[in-house]
Amino acid sequence: MSNIIVLGAGMVGSAMALDLAKKHKVTLADLSEQALLKSKNRNNAISTIVLDAKNTALLKTTIQPFDIIVCAVPGFMGFQTLKSIIEAGKNVVDISFFPENVFELDALAKQEGVTAITDCGVAPGMDNLILGYYNAKMQLTDFECLVGGLPKVKKWPFNYKAPFSPVDVIEEYTRPARYVENGQVITKSAMSDIEHIEMKGVGTLESFNSDGLRSIIFTMPNIPNMKEKTLRYPGHIEKVLALRESGFLSKVPIKINGVDITPLDFTSKILFSEWKLGDEEEEITVMRVSVQGTEKGVEKKITYYLHDEYDATTQTSSMARTTGYTATAAVNMFLDGLFTEKGVFPPELVGKHEACFNYFISYLKERKVIYRKEELVLNKTPLVAKVD
Repeated sequence: MSNIIVLGAGMVGSAMALDLAKKHKVTLADLSEQALLKSKNRNNAISTIVLDAKNTALLKTTIQPFDIIVCAVPGFMGFQTLKSIIEAGKNVVDISFFPENVFELDALAKQEGVTAITDCGVAPGMDNLILGYYNAKMQLTDFECLVGGLPKVKKWPFNYKAPFSPVDVIEEYTRPARYVENGQVITKSAMSDIEHIEMKGVGTLESFNSDGLRSIIFTMPNIPNMKEKTLRYPGHIEKVLALRESGFLSKVPIKINGVDITPLDFTSKILFSEWKLGDEEEEITVMRVSVQGTEKGVEKKITYYLHDEYDATTQTSSMARTTGYTATAAVNMFLDGLFTEKGVFPPELVGKHEACFNYFISYLKERKVIYRKEELVLNKTPLVAKVD
């Protein structure tokens, strides 16, 4: 039994604490006593600490007794929190999805003898892991990930609820989106290239560019075509684009009755209520990850499908399950000694190891997060398909 601390008691952080508490001693830390109490009521064995992770000195002192740290703080404070954890010499699994380049911390992690597994959610996360696994087996030419978290019941006007912080959702809508085409990194505005696709069990969804490739732009330069797009119900993006083009997502302060306020802060406050997912509100996570290339002269396209729903038995949201259990798989995999390298490792650098990849798939399957695999041999007539 290991001693673990989870930083952040939000929807995903609390789900991770509950999962890890099945076999480890777990402490959950957050600035909100109410959030901590909610998890404590679910499992009294979980210890809680009121902690402001922005206080780096206090953070470093607090985490010293623990064997491994799980970082689930909001994205805007993720980089500095991860840096402080590494400076404290602690191994860490991180899902804060901050915008900064994580490899800026690689030399520090090596210097401190720390293993930091980052971006370890559903996407980024499992899509990276799948890519890393097949990149080690094949000569890849293409990678695509389509992913979205959606409410089961559509509510006008946005037909959307945020299964994690609305601030981080808005970041997806404002951060320029990078993708790779013919070996060149191309940057477009977020929410560009809107397309309609069909997803089994859901129907028609719209996809749009978001900055989801992140680390694989740097770790997989051998793959000439790579793209990640976010999925929403049709019509959602038109409304968000209207907000953006009207200035509601601007970070430039404006003065109202003598008070400076950014339109983004105002909009975030309004949308926090509009987009807040209820504790027992049903939602789904859908993802399609495709890789294409050759293996021993055979051209293949391999696709993984995920369709996951709110678990009424454990009262756990799908996004918390698919994101959080990927991270807790990484924690247990590390504690079981399957991955021992030192430095910063996004999931594609873990997934290249077959034992690690299989560990994740099995761990998630045990928790009924199922990735369905379809393999298509392209250079045979007729096409040969294999579904697992």
